[in-house]
Parts: sequence; C-alpha cells; structure tokens
Amino acid sequence: MNRYCVGGAIRDHLLGLPIKDRDWVVVGSTPEEMSALGFQPVGKDFPVFLHPQTHEEYALARTERKTARGYKGFAVYAAPDVTLEQDLLRRDFTVNAIAQDADGNLIDPHHGIEDLHAGILRHVSAAFNEDPVRILRAARFAARFGFSIAPETLALMQDMVINGEVDALVPERVWQELARGLMEKHPSRFFDTLRSCGALAKIMPEVDALFGVPQVAKYHPEIDCGLHTMLVLDDAAAHDYALEVRFAALAHDLGKATTPAEVLPRHIGHEFRSAALANTLSERLRATGECRDLALLAARFHTDIHRALELRSDTIIKLFQSADAWRRPSRFTQLLQACASDARGRWGFEQDAYPQADYLLALLAVARKVNAGEIAQRCRDRGTIAAEVQQARLNAIENLVRNKQESK
Repeated sequence: MNRYCVGGAIRDHLLGLPIKDRDWVVVGSTPEEMSALGFQPVGKDFPVFLHPQTHEEYALARTERKTARGYKGFAVYAAPDVTLEQDLLRRDFTVNAIAQDADGNLIDPHHGIEDLHAGILRHVSAAFNEDPVRILRAARFAARFGFSIAPETLALMQDMVINGEVDALVPERVWQELARGLMEKHPSRFFDTLRSCGALAKIMPEVDALFGVPQVAKYHPEIDCGLHTMLVLDDAAAHDYALEVRFAALAHDLGKATTPAEVLPRHIGHEFRSAALANTLSERLRATGECRDLALLAARFHTDIHRALELRSDTIIKLFQSADAWRRPSRFTQLLQACASDARGRWGFEQDAYPQADYLLALLAVARKVNAGEIAQRCRDRGTIAAEVQQARLNAIENLVRNKQESK
C-alpha cells in the first residue's frame, strides 16, 4: 500500500502555518490489511483507521456517489483499485486537494498551490454542489484565510441555494461550522460569504434581516445594523474573546430588524425583541446553553450597560440581580466584553477603553463582599433576610460611588 498526507496539513504547511493534525490517504489496501497492521477502525460511513502509535487518521482512498439530498446522502466506494487522483477529485477546494508522498513530493492535479498563492477558494469538480456543508466550509475558510471565492464557485453555491440543497442542512452541523467560523480571525467574512450566495437568508434569517436596516443616527448613519454587527464581531475576534462572547455579539441587536408586532407587542423595546429572536436562533441552531444565555443577556441589557455611568445604584443592583452576577461573575465579565465590542463596533472608533466595564466590575466586587451569611444570622425575622442583604449591597455600592466622586 501507499500512503499520502493530504488536505489541511499540506495546505497549512505551504502557507507557513502551524499544523495541528495530519490526515492520510491509503491507496491499494483493504480494511482487513489495515486491521492486521494494528490500525484501529473508527469510521462509520467509510473505512477510517487510527495509526497504532501516532493515532493520526488513515482513510482508504475512496470515491463518492450522490444518492440523496443533504450531506449524508452519499454512497461510498473504497477499494484497492481507487487511485489517489480519484480520491482527490472528491474533495471540496483545490487548496485542500494537494497530497504529499513519503518522499516529500507534492501531487497537485487541480492546481491548488496556484490558488493558494492567489488566495482563491475554487471547487475541485462539479460534485461540489452535492454537499451543502461545503458552503459553510467556504465561508469558514474565507474567515480564516481571507481568501476570495472563485466566480465559478460562487455561482455554484448560489445554484445550491436556489435548488434547495442548503435546506437539507441539519442544525447540529450548521452550529458546528458556525461556532468554528465565529472563532476565526475575521468572522465577518463568514457571514459575507453566506450572504453573497444567498445562504444566510436560509440558514440565519434573523441575521440576514439586519442588512439594510439603518443604524442609530448618533453613531454612524452611513452603516446599517448588519454592517454594525459585523464590526462588533470582528472587534470581539480582535480581542480574542470566547465563543460565547462572539455569539452574543452576533445576536445582540436582532430585534432592530423587526417591526414590534412581528415578535413582541409594539410597546416592547428592541432589547426584548432582540432577546426573543436570540432565543429563537439559539434553539433552532442547537447552540450551547452558555452561548444562548449570554446572547440573551447581551440582547436584553447592552443598552443599560452602555449607560452604566448614569444609572442609579438601585438600578445597578437590579442589573446585577437580573444577570445573576452574584453567582456568575465570570459570565458577567463576558457580558461586559460583548458590550465593549458593541460600543467599539463602528468606523473611526479608535479608543479601546470601555469605562463602563471597569466601573461595573468595581461595584460588583464591593457588593459581593457583603456577607449574606452574617446578615442571615443576625436577622430575627427570616423573611427580611433578602431585603437586608440587598440593602447592604446597595450601601456598599453607594459608598464606593460616593468615594469615587469625592476623589475627583
């Protein structure tokens, strides 16, 4: 048998990037031979094995034939007569269809090296349109590398949307690719790519609806809510914030794209509408509970947090209570990070500081020093414990605010 290193490892090596893991294609072998050599079978849909020492994945060379709609609708043929070139032909992009043999020679039948140098994502064959996940992968690679989509590939992606192939995507796979796309260097390019082929309106209509909706005039009237959200996302990425923060950045303003009656009654503000849509988006995509919860908090409270320096002490106490900041201070810090990115998510904003965060964290710190246990012990009336604790926290906050004002 012959083995070849393929895919992302070769691509990243040629780009001068760190290689996280290596995948291998084995030509001229059988499952029985692989097992006899000590390889551990792990593939469910096609023959994939783990190397007995390195635990890297070794897959038998294979071809695929479309049998049904969706990314699982394939019949796989893996046998000793499948060539390396046939295996590479089934891959998504030319930059991922480069192989290297045991002597270090590169095999590049689809000119992937040329596309790497040009920064282009180009499909390998017309079979690209048989797997809708490849649209998400195109978006993710665009966000990671900053590559452009070849015109013929973009046209193919647009046809896949029109033909309904994207409708077959399952939520779990969309979330998997979305989560990875959010964690790339420029997550806005993930959504730009999906918009360019029409997939965003199908997959995340709540986000797609933001584009074209005017942003608040006092910020930047020339950018709409969609572009603002993209700027917020890229700021969160630039500060290396966690996935939960980036998802909250994505979902914090969704209500601005709806008329009130579409989600909640007319008298309910856009913050509540944004929270309702963030919950809808999270549930449909099967987002993690941590991502969903932070998105709901960011949608509901980002306006109040922006006004933190103007809020009364009792309002700040209510904010801490609603955000469960007493028990979850680290999550409250993430909420402040999402709000900071929201504040910075506009052109020409060069300040990195977000004083509201330091202010609220200082108030939270003194309020959390209140010993609820001691208060409970000295309260004769058990029914007054909660009110006493709340008053003690309020006093601590007011004392700190007063000291800050006097020191100025």
